[in-house]
This record gives sequence, structure tokens and C-alpha cells, in this order.
Amino acid sequence: MADATTAERTTSRRKSGDAGPFDRELTHATPAVRWREWMMRVEAVIFASTEPVSRETLARVVGDECSVDLLIDDLREELRDRPYEIVSVAGGFQHRTRVSYGPAIRAAAVPTRSASAALSQHEAAVIMAVGYFQPVTRGELSKIFGKEISRDTIASLKAAGFLASGPRSPTPGAPYTYVTTKHFLSAFGFETLRDLPDMEALEDAGLLKRYAEVDTDRGMDAQEGEDLIEDEEV
Repeated sequence: MADATTAERTTSRRKSGDAGPFDRELTHATPAVRWREWMMRVEAVIFASTEPVSRETLARVVGDECSVDLLIDDLREELRDRPYEIVSVAGGFQHRTRVSYGPAIRAAAVPTRSASAALSQHEAAVIMAVGYFQPVTRGELSKIFGKEISRDTIASLKAAGFLASGPRSPTPGAPYTYVTTKHFLSAFGFETLRDLPDMEALEDAGLLKRYAEVDTDRGMDAQEGEDLIEDEEV
């Protein structure tokens, strides 16, 4: 048809294998068709990504005047009755299975994409402790837990992308400190460090002991922690 919309022509090119120039604006499409195409693009990018996708990244596939947040709102409404949803995590958006379907997934015993599921309780507790006290040294972590935190544990968590090296400690010997990464936020479902659970809840669960021996005066606030995460390559 001579009056085919841009979206229709784009679909035709996809079927023929000719991608052609990427049309972000879709100016020749009707408003309804344009919005629908933008929604599908955003969902496709989020679905394909192994990490949370930022607003800035999603803005690359929609028009300049398009509101990514409004698109996300419409997508969430569409997924309201589905077993998965789009969540805000680690400064971006990601597809996640709804918590209520966790028992079914565990009963099926299928491999999942959750990085935190492969961690032992001890490793998860070490990561959480770093989240609260970062930048924190291995010696300080050992005081928190009342037993030595091995170099192998720290190395393993760094290799898995949960931890990164922070600034040198001002204490004698200037030991390395450790901080959490964006991957930590993503794996544990936190949007920012402000979403960390209450410390007393972790103590009641037996994950942390009282930390009176640790000098927490130099502990950072949540915003400082976010700044450190932003500085790390993850």
C-alpha cells in the first residue's frame, strides 16, 4: 500500500532480513501505533538484557519526546496478570518473576538466572555486611562475624561481580577495603543501598553478630555508598 505506515514498513523489513536505518521517532505512524511500537521496543530490550537497563539506554530506542517512565507504567499494567513483572532495580529496569511464584519455581528445580541463588548463606551474609559498612576491610568483616573471613571468600565474591576494591583504609598497613557493586543491587533486588533491610532483622536471623568491636564512625551514608558504586566498573 502506498500509504503504509512507518511501523508497517519496519515490520516488512524485519521479515525480509533488511534492517535498514533505525527509526526512533516513527513520525509517520499514528500516535497509537507509535506508542505501541515504543512499548514493544522497550520491553524487548529489557527482556534481552542480562542486567538492569537504565532509562538512558531505553531512550535510545524511542523518540526524543517519549516518556520512558510512562511506557514502563503501561507495560506494568499489561503484565499485571502475568507471573512476571518489570521491576526497578540497581538504577534500571529488569524482568523478574513475581515472588508469589517462587515456590513453584523451586519445586520445579529448574536452573534460574538468579545470581544470588547460587550463594551460600555465609557468602550472602558477607556481601550484606559489606553493603552496610562499606568501605570495609577483611579484618573488620572478621570482627563483625566473630570469625575470620577468608581471602578466598572475598576473592570469590569479587570474581562473581558482587564486590569491588574500595579505597585503602587509613588504619595501620593501609589494607584494602571492599565495596558492593551494581551487580549486588541487581542480584538482591535492591534499587539503591537505601533498600537494604533493617540491620536488626539480619541479626535476629543469625546472619550478623553484634558489631560493637567495629569502628562504624567512618561508615558511609547511603548516598556515599551509591557514589562509590557509580565509580566502579561492573
